[in-house]
Amino acid sequence: MSGTHPPAAQAQNPPPPRLGVVVATLAFTGIAGAMTQTLVLPIVPLLPRLLDAQPSDTAWAVTATLLCGAVSTPVTGRLGDMYGKRRMLLIGVGMLVLGSVICGLSDSLAPLLVGRALQGLAAGVVPLGVSIMRDLLPAEKLPGATAAMLGSLGVGAALGLPAAAIIADNFDWHMLFWVSAALGAVAAGLVFLLVPESKVRTGGRFDLPGAVGMAVGLVCLLLAVSKGADWGWGGRTVLSLFAVAVIVLVLWGWFELRAPQPMVDLRTTARPQVLLTNLAGLALGLALFAMNLVLPQLLTMPEATGYGLGKSLVVTGLVMAPQGLMMMAVSPFGARITKSRGPKATLMTGSVIVGAGYFLTMGMMSGIWQVIVASCVVATGVGFAYGALPALIMEAVPVSETAAANGLNALMRSIGTTGSSAVAGLILAHMTTDFHGVHIPTENGLRAVLALGVGAGALTFVFASLIPRRPQADVPAPAGSAAVKAAGAEQNGTSST
Repeated sequence: MSGTHPPAAQAQNPPPPRLGVVVATLAFTGIAGAMTQTLVLPIVPLLPRLLDAQPSDTAWAVTATLLCGAVSTPVTGRLGDMYGKRRMLLIGVGMLVLGSVICGLSDSLAPLLVGRALQGLAAGVVPLGVSIMRDLLPAEKLPGATAAMLGSLGVGAALGLPAAAIIADNFDWHMLFWVSAALGAVAAGLVFLLVPESKVRTGGRFDLPGAVGMAVGLVCLLLAVSKGADWGWGGRTVLSLFAVAVIVLVLWGWFELRAPQPMVDLRTTARPQVLLTNLAGLALGLALFAMNLVLPQLLTMPEATGYGLGKSLVVTGLVMAPQGLMMMAVSPFGARITKSRGPKATLMTGSVIVGAGYFLTMGMMSGIWQVIVASCVVATGVGFAYGALPALIMEAVPVSETAAANGLNALMRSIGTTGSSAVAGLILAHMTTDFHGVHIPTENGLRAVLALGVGAGALTFVFASLIPRRPQADVPAPAGSAAVKAAGAEQNGTSST
């Protein structure tokens, strides 16, 4: 990049960032964020006793994070495009640290829920990290870096569950949140020191009415879906939430189409490549939840059930860990497919592997080694597909909309995961057996949820196959061009990713 500047300009500009260090730092930030989400899972069943509260109330420790994460991700993406992606990344990680500290100091439900809501505001770190990479990295390095960034989600989840189980078994439960705060502080320090701010910004005025409308509509929708089983799908509360969500989101869409600087550019979102990629992300989100719901239950159920494996939470976490590590391990191979055949081929390959992995899991449930092998097959497909989604999005949107578009795609995956949890909950609620006075899912119930994963993988493949191959001249400027522009060089507008 230095060759594009005259000597005087070279003397005035700082040296270019070490791109490998930038990618590693952003991936570590993604790992820290993902670990924060899983660290709390082992103590969720214990929270009613620890906080002297009702189980229906303590369940909000998970729901609050989900809702805040879903709503904040596209908002932080848009703010990142306007005012700086690194700045918003640091704010997100700062919210993670603040939320973790509040949870670490809490002994009652209210402050814990506040802290968990603040932690949810860090959900946008991965889409922001991918967008920073697009601005800084040359085009040929972007597929591998993007896949590594998305793979960090799997690594964080893989490390978080066994680590959380060990900490919960040996220390006070507050230690989980102090560990989360420490990870977030380290990540923030590394980003501040090692990641430069991109100069690719849109500026303009933030669409506050659009952000509020989107937030209200999404909260009503996700709340109805996630709490429908508890509150009753035909109950007045759930039906009212669905009605409000539909009305608000329709009015929001009407407003956004007329706003001069909309929160979400719906015209760009309606482009076939963007729309179908977001639908594929929704279907992939449906597929992701099945594995994380079925396998922990299968592993922890007593052996006396005839199909449970009777393992402790620590062992369960260790058995689940390889699938997350597999996501990161296969990311370079997915990047090679993207470079040679394009991200559409990578997404189609990943979706086939996901469906095949779930089908394999349905017949491999009787031993730990079988669970590990089958889950790693699913994780391989997820690793491929996850890396392809942002690549497809970035091919179809301008550089100035990268973070917002990636945030919206992450939101679609979140909606898919929430919907999957609701459907899986319905399946398991109707396929139970009595075990010493406790209703637990039957073996066929667990297999039915895995079959949902097979179907979701197939649906992802259908959407991926419909994504059009864009003409070369229509592809927006790639990361390499954005990086050159950030350094002050002249863009080559006809190059492509």
